[in-house]
Amino acid sequence: MISKITKAIIPVAGFGTRFLSATKVQPKEMLPIVDKPIIEFLVEEAVASGITDILFIIHPARSNVIQHFSYDKDLEYFLKNKNKHYLWEKIAHLHKQANFSFAHQEEPLGNGDAILRGKNFVGDEPFAVFYADDVVVSKAKPALRQLIDVYNKYGVSVTGLVEVSTEEVNKYGVIQGKELENGIYKVESVVEKPESHEAPSNLVTIGRMILQPKIFEYIQKQPKKNGEVYLSEAVGKLAVEGEVYGKKLEGTWHDCGSAFGFWRANLEIGLEHPEIKNQAKEFLKKFNEKN
Repeated sequence: MISKITKAIIPVAGFGTRFLSATKVQPKEMLPIVDKPIIEFLVEEAVASGITDILFIIHPARSNVIQHFSYDKDLEYFLKNKNKHYLWEKIAHLHKQANFSFAHQEEPLGNGDAILRGKNFVGDEPFAVFYADDVVVSKAKPALRQLIDVYNKYGVSVTGLVEVSTEEVNKYGVIQGKELENGIYKVESVVEKPESHEAPSNLVTIGRMILQPKIFEYIQKQPKKNGEVYLSEAVGKLAVEGEVYGKKLEGTWHDCGSAFGFWRANLEIGLEHPEIKNQAKEFLKKFNEKN
């Protein structure tokens, strides 16, 4: 019997060093895409996909995520008292979207170590994993829902895939596998950051996964590399055993782990934002005319 997926783990305990000095005080996942922090895009996608319980793995010195998804009595009272009902509605639902839990990762020991801290939270159920580097905008079915549908059909762990150019494969984990049906692959192995001439494909894994609790055994067996435990190593072991499929995601993927990707996300999402899209398009038109 296929278990319903209702839980998600989102590791956000890193220091976001690629975005310093912006992330000296504010965590990377709280940086805004137009007027919404990255982490909120992930939570909205999770909830739209049927997730009811979310565990954030955070650094003990960073409480921003806790505050963002907690009830703020003073702010809500202020907005209501000033008749700013639209703004009140934007923040009043935040803490009601799901059941939020938090666990600490005191040292940067890798994303495998972070996920392992959710073992008790997950129990013996399959669960979702999000990475805050990846925002996927889909006008049809949410990215995570696409993965859940594959899991429901095949009953194995599933990773999100996107297609990149040959020149970009050396930035990501690249899959080797067999296409079973349109956009769904049986993953045989994952090659981390290969040179373009050595890459088995141009399909790369991103921070969307459905994992079975068996993954915890593999994480615990993984030796540290550079002082960290990598989730990708454990997923790779599962893949060798034929227990990982991949789904080429439908929608627009934004790699918010890089400065350019984050800037592009602001530009493209801003062009669809109901409050500024007309101004943004007019600005770009004039900018292109001048340049």
